Amino acid sequence: MQISMVDLKGQYLKIKPEIDGAIQSVVDSCAFINGLPVGTFAADLESYTGARHVIPVANGTDALQIALMALRLQPGDEVIVPSFTYIASAEVVALLGLVPVMVDVDYHSFNITVANIQKAVTSKTKAIIPVHLFGQSCPMEEILKLAEADGLFVVEDNAQAIGSVYTFSDGRQLQTGTMGHFGCISFFPTKNLGCMGDGGALLTNNDELAFRAKMIACHGQSKKYIHDVVGCNSRLDTIQAAILSVKLHHLNNYIHIRQQAAKRYYKGLSEVKSIVLPYREPFSTHVFHQFTLKVIDGKRDELRTYLAAQGIPSMIYYPLPLQRQNAFMGIAREGEEPTISELLSRQVLSLPMHTELTEEIQAYIINKIRKYDGR
Repeated sequence: MQISMVDLKGQYLKIKPEIDGAIQSVVDSCAFINGLPVGTFAADLESYTGARHVIPVANGTDALQIALMALRLQPGDEVIVPSFTYIASAEVVALLGLVPVMVDVDYHSFNITVANIQKAVTSKTKAIIPVHLFGQSCPMEEILKLAEADGLFVVEDNAQAIGSVYTFSDGRQLQTGTMGHFGCISFFPTKNLGCMGDGGALLTNNDELAFRAKMIACHGQSKKYIHDVVGCNSRLDTIQAAILSVKLHHLNNYIHIRQQAAKRYYKGLSEVKSIVLPYREPFSTHVFHQFTLKVIDGKRDELRTYLAAQGIPSMIYYPLPLQRQNAFMGIAREGEEPTISELLSRQVLSLPMHTELTEEIQAYIINKIRKYDGR
């Protein structure tokens, strides 16, 4: 039985005529940069997310960097980020001469907490980057209240949670990525909405911020050859935009398939004593970019080795808190010890999760984990 963490080929083969047709139309037009499909995809994504503006860019990391540039933060300004996440969220902060301030996360949800943000805020704090990790939202209502009270910007890192819906206490519902000053998305191939190369986008409901972000992404141009600010060159290729427009129409079905696969994992693994299944926040839907267990009693690496011997791949997201990365030594502001993040880095293990994950494959994975637990 061939098992993979993500089956991109299988997903492609199911929609091959649509994808091939979209690519061929771009080749026929020869409009490889800023062709019509780029604008079409932006409009489609605005409709899907409810965001007022979508600015397509070259990748998710660029989206984060451009967002911070558009907010006109200055060197030395502090930006709060979770300690347990992928490096990009803090990398762009340091790259711009800003100061990343890593704060610990919630043990259950893996996401940043309001209490830890509050403890980290100083007179130098200018922004917060909540990361909606593994497919569900951070506690955005409380984060937004805190940010408004302290005059802080909010840049949502929505690389892993596109399509997740947050419910406010008054019943309002908004998609992740549409609640802060900016939302940033990655279309890396393995994401829930992935292209066949690199791609990303910024979301915003603010007209002025959208104008600035578009300008920055195109060499700081307000119009052709007129450069008002120092910008960068970050464009979503036309071919990737055409592919994304096709896949966007399938996204809700992709999310449903992942949620059904998650249900099978929950049901099949609920009595396994050596693991803790993913916690689901009551205020957020979960789109299961990853299905991440916590393996207790110090046996994570032992379980991973056992699974590999059974032909079952797994991944560790993430093996080190950001404070422990050499890249940030002497750059980040020292805060509290990342106690929870350290613990999670020793416990987390992600199982295969994708749209082509069959019941037969899952039954095999579940059976092997049960056997391990019963040894």
